[in-house]
Amino acid sequence: MKKIKIDDLIAKKNREKIVMITAYDALFARLFDEFADMILIGDSLNMSFGGSSETLGISVDEMIYHTKAVQRATKRAFLVVDMPFGSVITPKIALKNAVKIYKNTFCDAIKIEGGKEMADTIKLLNQNGIAVIAHIGLKPQLSRQEGGYKVAGRDENAAQSIIEDAVALEKAGAKMVLIEGVPSELGKRVTQALKVPTIGIGAGAGCDGQVLVWSDAFGFYDEFKPKFVKRYMQGAKMVREAMKNYADDVRSVKFPSAEYEYSK
Repeated sequence: MKKIKIDDLIAKKNREKIVMITAYDALFARLFDEFADMILIGDSLNMSFGGSSETLGISVDEMIYHTKAVQRATKRAFLVVDMPFGSVITPKIALKNAVKIYKNTFCDAIKIEGGKEMADTIKLLNQNGIAVIAHIGLKPQLSRQEGGYKVAGRDENAAQSIIEDAVALEKAGAKMVLIEGVPSELGKRVTQALKVPTIGIGAGAGCDGQVLVWSDAFGFYDEFKPKFVKRYMQGAKMVREAMKNYADDVRSVKFPSAEYEYSK
C-alpha cells in the first residue's frame, strides 16, 4: 500500500473528504490502516484507556510509547501525534519535545491545541522540519480553565476570533487545522477561509474531513456519548456478551472441549 503524504492530504481539499480516526495500539491500528487516511495518536487515550475524566496528565514519553505501537502496524495512514498538556508552553520547550517525538517515532506530524498565541511555536517547528496540525475551537486541554467541555464560537465575536486563529496558524505554517466543538456553520466558514484542509470533530459536514475517537465511534466507551458521535457498533455490549459466554463455558466445563486440547 502506498504511504499517504502531507501533499496527498492537501490535494484532497475541496475534492475528496479526509478520513481520520484515533488509535493507540498496534491491534486496532492494523484494522484501521486500510480505510483511514490519517490516524491520530491522541491524548484522548488518557480518558478512554487511562480511565481519567480529562486528557491532562499524559506525558510525552507515554505518547511516544503508543505512537511506536501504532506505527509498527501501519503502512498506509498518515500518523499524527498529540502534543500533551504542558509540552508546548514555550516555543523552545515545544521544539525540544517535538524533536524528541520525531526522533523516537516515525510519525508524520504533531498536533498542537491553541489559537493565534501558538503561531510563533508553529512557525519555529515548521522551520525545523516538523509538520504541525493546529487544533482550534473547543480545546480539551483547557477544560479545567473553561469549566468543562463547551461548544466554542457560538456568538459572532467568538466565531470571528476562531476564524482569525485559523488564518494566523495557517500563515505560521500549519499544514492542516483540526476544528473541534463549534457550530457547523462556523466549521464551514473556517474551511472556506483556509487553503489548507480542515478536519472536523463536532464541527459539521462543511470541513474537509472528519475525525472520531475510535472507542466512541465503535461503542467501547459507553459512559458518555457526545452529540457529534455516531456509533457504528455496540462494541462494549458485544465484548460483555462474549466475556459472559467465555466465563459460562469455563465454569460449566464446556471449554476447553476436546476440540481445543492437545493429544499425544
